[in-house]
Amino acid sequence: MNSGRYSRQILFSPIGADGQQKLLQSKVVILGCGALGTAQANALVRAGVGNVRIVDRDFVEESNLQRQMLFDEADAKQSLPKAVAAERKLRQINSDVRVEGIVADADSGNIEEFIEGFHVVLDATDNFETRYLLNDAAVKLGIPWIYGAVVASYAATMTILPGRSACLACIFPKSPRGMHETCDTVGVIGPAVSWAAAIQSTEALKILLGRESELHGSLLACDLWTHHFQQVKAPRDPHCSVCVGHEYAYLEQGGATHVSMCGRNSVQIHQAESRALDLAALKARLEQFGPVLANEFLLKCSLDPYELTVFPDGRAIVKGTRDPAVARGLYARYIGA
Repeated sequence: MNSGRYSRQILFSPIGADGQQKLLQSKVVILGCGALGTAQANALVRAGVGNVRIVDRDFVEESNLQRQMLFDEADAKQSLPKAVAAERKLRQINSDVRVEGIVADADSGNIEEFIEGFHVVLDATDNFETRYLLNDAAVKLGIPWIYGAVVASYAATMTILPGRSACLACIFPKSPRGMHETCDTVGVIGPAVSWAAAIQSTEALKILLGRESELHGSLLACDLWTHHFQQVKAPRDPHCSVCVGHEYAYLEQGGATHVSMCGRNSVQIHQAESRALDLAALKARLEQFGPVLANEFLLKCSLDPYELTVFPDGRAIVKGTRDPAVARGLYARYIGA
């Protein structure tokens, strides 16, 4: 262990030299690599968490740079997948840590594989469907996970210890989708992201260090603009279908074929079964319809007024619409059903 690198952290008595060694032997998954995920990954890699896996389905755009701290203009210009760009940056920050970036959409068919064997999962997703899916998988596998959400200047977070604390379904038995503003409608500021990510990362360190008695044990929320703070004790629901009844509806329902993406006028098309695409051949075919940018990770084609981004596994993001029918039609027309 490079004690010099971590000297100031080792001086912090709840960590110390023994705790630092524990961190270097720990394994964390970050689900999502947008604003929250980049801040979480930056904090944990610098802290010396030994294995950090980042799972994200998206690519870097210029509008991300205002709040997604690991990315720069070159990443956006190249349309690099966020997981790839983050892995490259983080490996330069700390060579002690094994960083694994996975370009994929977490769904019912793969999420258990992504998180199994890890010590804690940090939520950096942008929709409640994926959070419910993560809740199912984490409760089933007994893995702690830390919920986080940010919109405008408001941020919220809660730590979930399967079987011991309230789970997400205890607090939100039904999805609050459609009941709240989104980043697409009211925007988001970087300091709110930093606040939530700092709480999540600190809670993760406590879990990794075996200091669970020091977890805050609440649903924490803060509006940084209005200085309104909330701390609500979240009791476990004795009738919860997930953590008490062990019913995992989101794991069992199968992957969605489309999902609207938070903060973007976009729809993701995700086939029930992955399919290998030859991006070079697809590029040659699509160039007759509009400008095409391609690299080893994805292909992007401008189809005015839409933009089609395709990944090697057949997944695609259609920008310029929120209508799944329009997105599916474009997918079928240019890629094939």
